[in-house]
Amino acid sequence: MKTTISMKFALPLFTALTLGINSAHAEDSLEKLKILGEIRIANTQTSPPWSYLNDKNQPDGYDVAIAQEVAKRIGVPKVVFVADNFKNFVEGLKANKYDMVMNDLTPTEERKLQVDFSAPYGVEEFRIFRLEKNSDIQGRDDLAGKSMGVTSGSSNESWARKHLTQSEVRTYDNGGLVFNDLVNGRIDFIVTSWFSGENYRKTNNLPITAVGTPLTYQLSAAALAKGRDSLKSAVNVAIGEMIADGTVDKYAKQYIGDYYHMTEGIKKAQAEE
Repeated sequence: MKTTISMKFALPLFTALTLGINSAHAEDSLEKLKILGEIRIANTQTSPPWSYLNDKNQPDGYDVAIAQEVAKRIGVPKVVFVADNFKNFVEGLKANKYDMVMNDLTPTEERKLQVDFSAPYGVEEFRIFRLEKNSDIQGRDDLAGKSMGVTSGSSNESWARKHLTQSEVRTYDNGGLVFNDLVNGRIDFIVTSWFSGENYRKTNNLPITAVGTPLTYQLSAAALAKGRDSLKSAVNVAIGEMIADGTVDKYAKQYIGDYYHMTEGIKKAQAEE
């Protein structure tokens, strides 16, 4: 017996199938970047050893090297680095000024409400830095009533405002200015990563020192606008491969030195979460 499908039912069926196909291809953030052939990645370019301008005036540093390797592994041949401040990163992603942020950015709960984060590819151990001659500060118990400098919009700022409520928190747009004011006595201490603080101290021959035990550990991950699921998934795979094959530790040793074993540090920080 011959069966005839009425157009009354065929049209909705065709429409439903079409919608299903379109929905399957609606999230194509990675494919768009592959077609374009480039990805825009934001960093400060003023926060060594994570990102800075080298002697050829080109972006360099740990995050820059990781970003370039990630781009290669997800199939996007060119990285365009966009200089911006920590305080602008979240809004910059939401406004599509760039596709990702990779600059020692901590996936805090506040930021997760607004943007997505990849798997972590870095970690930092944060300590108190003060002038060598300022023996009044030996550890966390000595910080009440003292002034502290932080980079505006950084996880240091949010952590300090939450945990060091008896200290005066002063914000700076440029990380270098924080150290300048510490050396000049305008602030009493800084809480910053051991890597960055020691690197800056040695490079600039500053009379400062780290004291006390680590205050906190902070993971760093790539940030991207919400809904970029295919891009996020590919970045996660790339980072997982880079951790497994030793690439992450290779770049950490190159740019940060022997202060920390990066992949082991990531595991320790995740265990504390």
